[in-house]
Amino acid sequence: MKLLYHTFDLHLKHTFTIAHDSRDIQQTLVVQLVEGDLTGLGEATANPYYGITIDNMIAALEGVRAIVEKGNYQSAEELWDLAHTALSSNPFAQCALDEAAHDYFAKKNNKKLYENWGLALQNIPLTNFTIGIDTVEKMVSKMQELPWPIYKIKLGTADDLRIVQELRKNTEAIFRVDANCAWSAEQTISFAPKLKELGVEFIEQPLPADDREGMKRVFSESALPVIADESCIVEKDVKNCHGLFHGVNIKLTKCGGPTAARRMISEAKSLGMKTMVGCMTETSVGISSIAHLLPLLDYVDMDGSLLIKNDPAEGVTFDFGKVIFPERNGSGAILKSSSH
Repeated sequence: MKLLYHTFDLHLKHTFTIAHDSRDIQQTLVVQLVEGDLTGLGEATANPYYGITIDNMIAALEGVRAIVEKGNYQSAEELWDLAHTALSSNPFAQCALDEAAHDYFAKKNNKKLYENWGLALQNIPLTNFTIGIDTVEKMVSKMQELPWPIYKIKLGTADDLRIVQELRKNTEAIFRVDANCAWSAEQTISFAPKLKELGVEFIEQPLPADDREGMKRVFSESALPVIADESCIVEKDVKNCHGLFHGVNIKLTKCGGPTAARRMISEAKSLGMKTMVGCMTETSVGISSIAHLLPLLDYVDMDGSLLIKNDPAEGVTFDFGKVIFPERNGSGAILKSSSH
């Protein structure tokens, strides 16, 4: 087994702004596992908010190169366990490796990834399309540029309610709102009935992740369901979100890849919570990995590849929110070329 890397600067179609970040270029690392004719691809994006850079992901992966290239494992889950101690401080690196391993082993078994997990494509949710914080005019023009059945609207401004009211005038799509920790409990409880009237389905992470008392109030008093994001990073967080949120939004990069995500989804379901997977502006490599989890999910936010101009990969595609799987085994993702 050989471990290879490819780095890319992804140019976003629009400046992407959320409550705590704004960017035009997204750096990403694609990991490639190669053995004979088989190749597995995985990905993780750099993220300043979590202290993740291309360099520290590569450094972390170099620390497990010997484990990976020895090939002394029979499944992606086995490799996850072997590498986890060394990669526990960099789950983004573990995610890229884990996605590549799942892609590789599914291909080795001559199956699509969801088939390799024993899943079937039934009742799979539509993906939302994210509208980052901007002027109302620009947010409207982004919706007009890509008509879509579900929009996730990033909030966290002094004018959040008016933004949703104005956007509602321009579409009949379902809305989801994501405050990225920017609201208080009082704001959330006050906004919820008005947002519900405006066709909002749920509120994602309204409060800072450490405000457990505030979330207890929101959970019991909000007119809309609340979904955890920043409060649900790794496996132990699922249980801690029970009784504070109605569901969890799991990010593969933050938890260490599909191996950990599948365990988190299973635990959330056992607690009666809704399940969602989100993305971190990945290319078609990372987005295609997410796609194979769809049979396990209530909601999905996998629009990353739609937000970038220069996707270096091909994989799943979209038809008005519906995911279309390519006729390839594994995750279905391929690099267009190996240029950096």
